[in-house]
Amino acid sequence: MGLVLATALSPAAPAPAAELHECATATTRCDGSVEVPLDWENPSSERISVAFTFIPAKDADGTVAANRGGPQPALPEVPVIQQVLGPVLDRKNLLVMDPRGMGKSSPLRCPGADPFKPATIAACAESVGPRGAYFTADQASHDLDAVRRALGLGKMSYFGNSYGTLYAQAYVARYPNSVDAIFLDSSLVIGRDGYAEQGFRARLDYLDLVCERSEACDSLPGTASGIWTRLVDRLRKQPDPQVTMHQAFTLREPAEAVLGREVVAAAHAYLNDDPAPLRRLARLTPKTIPPFDPPWLAGHVAFRCGDGSFPFDRLASPAERQAQAERYYERERPMAPYRPTDFFPAEAVASQEWCINWPTPRHSPPRPPGQALPDVPVLVMAGDFDGNRPAEVARSLRVFPNATVIRIPFGIHAQSLLPSPLGECVRGMLRTFLTTKQVVDRKCTGENYRAVGAFPQKLGDLAPHPARHLSSGQRRILAAAFATAADATARRNPHAFYYFGRSAEPGLRGGQVTFGQDLTLDKVRFVRDLRVSGSIKLTPDGRATATLRAETGRRSHEVTLTWTAFGTRPSLSGTFDGIPFG
Repeated sequence: MGLVLATALSPAAPAPAAELHECATATTRCDGSVEVPLDWENPSSERISVAFTFIPAKDADGTVAANRGGPQPALPEVPVIQQVLGPVLDRKNLLVMDPRGMGKSSPLRCPGADPFKPATIAACAESVGPRGAYFTADQASHDLDAVRRALGLGKMSYFGNSYGTLYAQAYVARYPNSVDAIFLDSSLVIGRDGYAEQGFRARLDYLDLVCERSEACDSLPGTASGIWTRLVDRLRKQPDPQVTMHQAFTLREPAEAVLGREVVAAAHAYLNDDPAPLRRLARLTPKTIPPFDPPWLAGHVAFRCGDGSFPFDRLASPAERQAQAERYYERERPMAPYRPTDFFPAEAVASQEWCINWPTPRHSPPRPPGQALPDVPVLVMAGDFDGNRPAEVARSLRVFPNATVIRIPFGIHAQSLLPSPLGECVRGMLRTFLTTKQVVDRKCTGENYRAVGAFPQKLGDLAPHPARHLSSGQRRILAAAFATAADATARRNPHAFYYFGRSAEPGLRGGQVTFGQDLTLDKVRFVRDLRVSGSIKLTPDGRATATLRAETGRRSHEVTLTWTAFGTRPSLSGTFDGIPFG
């Protein structure tokens, strides 16, 4: 049922709700909506409907408002949010609201809109008309407080992930007395003008970070970012249908564990006439930019454009914006070593900068500059490999008097949602914080591997393993057998999300690896002159035990290996033809 809340709110003096919504007295999940002004500064403006889900807790001692990001519809994510919060909801209500313009909240519709076709975004903006300027985080913050008041709730804690961190900051800036704690995961950075910084950066410095942590990777000639820049230049001059420019763009991110482990070494190998490692990684990713055409695209674009800062004047015409953006890309090269023309043959900059054709006539900073923010506890998770580095996040959030930013080594985006030990660790901090308002640093980390160095092509390229009582040739075969097994188990890293659900993969230079309860190797060639077959048992905590047969020509060797597959200092023990080592 809809409840009309017509009175405009100001941050200093929120107006009381005229009456309580029927969900205010619910004892189980209640889905409802309220009616709010399109423009909260104009009480007589058009009314729109905002939908929410309220899940009351028995004997609740508070409420958690949550948004997991997007911008996109939030209500379909309620089950995921419940899993993330877990026991927090034993004593706290849960409130989730579909942001205006998406999902069940007066959705904006633009059938046929394609963000990579600028003309369709211009047509969408014309279809939506002037009302599109009000589908922004500042207006959504008033919507959320309208729901809070309609439910008769007191102060809330806020859990925001990704774009949800922007909603959280917009809300607390306008309703500082309605929040008692804030947990932010993968925070957007808000600039001095109060708008979210949404410009693109290639972030090759992330490759430098992962490589510098590895002696093997760091020993490669030059820097990791320099190797990758040379790779992009090579692919531009000599296109490879097995490694497209879009694939090279996707592969640059070490957030996925297999990419972090191998991509720099694979680029080095490619530049030295060994394309197999890079082509293997490329097969994990699409050759071209996938379509992005969800039914809520118009709302998504409205929020992104209204809430963000871009390399053009917000009040300029589309033609002026286009010219400003093109000058910026030419001068600053923010995508370096990539260029917009690598991905878009026509209207390259406008296809990269969706908001060129979306009017933003209204001043609507999500977090107004100079706004005093409350001295409530704020806990922030910032991963090394997220869109913004931890130091950048920390600088942006200094405006909060009581903010704690925790860096997660090798952490990625949306860590609290990960189905992995890192995710469990971050969820533990989240749950403790929202329950007690106390910060307990559990030293969560995603750093459970070291990047490899040069990819060997034959046995002679490998340094012999330092096992005693074996000949030099045996120790070299042992090193190759272990490298083969480690290469296979790396694909079962809990952060190797490109491999989630993948049942098999060809060996690097031949054979087949099958991923089941155990890993099965069938004549796998990690180097050309050694075939490895057998099985590997892998425990949930990453302890690996392999029983293998290693074949060189007509000779066969029985090898057993035991090691920790996911760690930064693996120790290896086992037997080679019955001779123990380790």
